[in-house]
Amino acid sequence: MSRSRLVPGAEVVSVPGRGLAVRTPAGEFFSVRTGDVDEDALLSLLTGGTTAPEDEGMERVIRAFEEAGYLEAGYLAEAPSRPEWPAARQDVRILGDPVLTEPLAVQLAALGARPRTTPAVTDFGSSPVGIEDLLDGHPSAVVWCLDGPVPDGLWDAADRLPEHGVAWLRCHREGWQAYVEPVAAAPGDVTSAHVRSRRLAATPAHRELAAYWSGPRTSGAPVRLAVPAATLLAALLADDLGRWATGASGPAGFPVRRRLRRVDLRTLTVTEHPVLPVPDVAPIPKKDG
Repeated sequence: MSRSRLVPGAEVVSVPGRGLAVRTPAGEFFSVRTGDVDEDALLSLLTGGTTAPEDEGMERVIRAFEEAGYLEAGYLAEAPSRPEWPAARQDVRILGDPVLTEPLAVQLAALGARPRTTPAVTDFGSSPVGIEDLLDGHPSAVVWCLDGPVPDGLWDAADRLPEHGVAWLRCHREGWQAYVEPVAAAPGDVTSAHVRSRRLAATPAHRELAAYWSGPRTSGAPVRLAVPAATLLAALLADDLGRWATGASGPAGFPVRRRLRRVDLRTLTVTEHPVLPVPDVAPIPKKDG
């Protein structure tokens, strides 16, 4: 069976009276100037019907596809297999609300991880969790999912996980908005405390946001996290963790470890925002006397 040499999302279409055009993974169309190159032969090569350029003109066009990023690297070789989840990073501990942890565990297992959901996570409530509790069982990564805002101090200990060589990933919901925070895998990466500080600094309603986080809050009918929304959040988390585990590069955009994603749970619209660690503030020197 022939295999397309185009990268996923790239497609070539024959436009009546105008020749070939490529539809990019971003959804844009560009005309393909083939010159004297036979278009049928080009399409045969791109779809895997033939395995090598027939002449210099064909090689030039193929090279242009490759340089533009629309052709798989090493297109003459066999299709590269999906990177396997390394055994040293398979043990993933999942904490949080079942509406999110259950679909996440399913997706991580399908990718090759060994997810371990903590049954009594709801017993934690809003009480602080010690770093020893989080490191129990020597996980390679910890993922924490909340179907609600993050209580003050709940993730303080978890923010220290990268210092112990454990990757740290989390998400939470605030009304109809959910936030998927970046993977923190090494000291100096973005923690939940950094995200809170950046969000407070970015809004003129910082006092209101801080009060909302601290509670109490008076709400109407509770927001129910629908299956499609929970599945989407789980997929975003699983993809981020899989890229960390396998070292796979991400698509164009902000780096995985510097990206905060906001999900509108009403429309399932995902927006990305860059986020950086907050530098430590030097203490104010004491005055003599």
